[in-house]
Amino acid sequence: MWQDLFNMSMLYATLRAATPLIITAIGGLIAERSGIINIALEGKMLMGAFTAVVVSYYTGNPWLGVLGAIIAGGIMALIHGVVSIKYKANQVVSGTAINILAGGLTIFLLQIIFGVAGTSPQVKKLPAWGPFHPIVYFGILLVFVTHYVIYYTSWGLRVRAIGEHPSAADTVGINVIKMRYICVIISGMLAGLAGAALSLGDLNVFVKGMTSGRGYIALAAMIFGKWTPIGALGASLLFGYSTALQMGLQGRGIPSQIVQMIPYIFTMIALAGFVGKSTPPAALGEPYDKAKR
Repeated sequence: MWQDLFNMSMLYATLRAATPLIITAIGGLIAERSGIINIALEGKMLMGAFTAVVVSYYTGNPWLGVLGAIIAGGIMALIHGVVSIKYKANQVVSGTAINILAGGLTIFLLQIIFGVAGTSPQVKKLPAWGPFHPIVYFGILLVFVTHYVIYYTSWGLRVRAIGEHPSAADTVGINVIKMRYICVIISGMLAGLAGAALSLGDLNVFVKGMTSGRGYIALAAMIFGKWTPIGALGASLLFGYSTALQMGLQGRGIPSQIVQMIPYIFTMIALAGFVGKSTPPAALGEPYDKAKR
């Protein structure tokens, strides 16, 4: 039994399950490094997953579906950005509202567009490149590109500066507001892409609420990974393995309710044991007012 839980099949399942978490966690990291709390990842993923299927359904092209998902995630992020950056609203409340909006809007549009309440019609999905769909490879590459950009480029230095001390960054000519908008929108676009990985990569349909808390798990992976790309990758793989383990244990005599709880138990253990030891960006969640600097 146990050898079945540590083999190549489990490795492949882990990578597939971790991919949406990796991409979303990296997006959340970029936004939070700039000082914007990004609890809205769940809603952006969900809108991305839905839009990907709608666009693929009408065009017959899953790549256009992926593009639609990226745009949808960016639009949801822009809403979050305007509310949080321009109007300086509480970023946790704003993000929660985005999640609620996405949950209700996708159910409503599912009924309007497809005339169904739960699952969309099947659409053309992304092709397989070897054992994985293309977004899996992109997710791994994204981690190392982001690591390089954040720590070895002037743009990454600016992002870290506005998240740690925005007033000081402003005094040396960095446009804090513009940079935060860019980071939040990139975050949303990546979350939308992660949603497409679910609906067009792993499946070929949209299912009501199909993200199933993955946005929150990605947020936990980002925190567990201490707001670093490599750390987020490691945490996402851990949570991805918990999901693969859940699937591997099905039908082995273990009550299904316990099996389904495994990814969330991993998440709660990680948050309870490590959140207090992680140090977020100093200005995280603090609206920036140039007039008061």
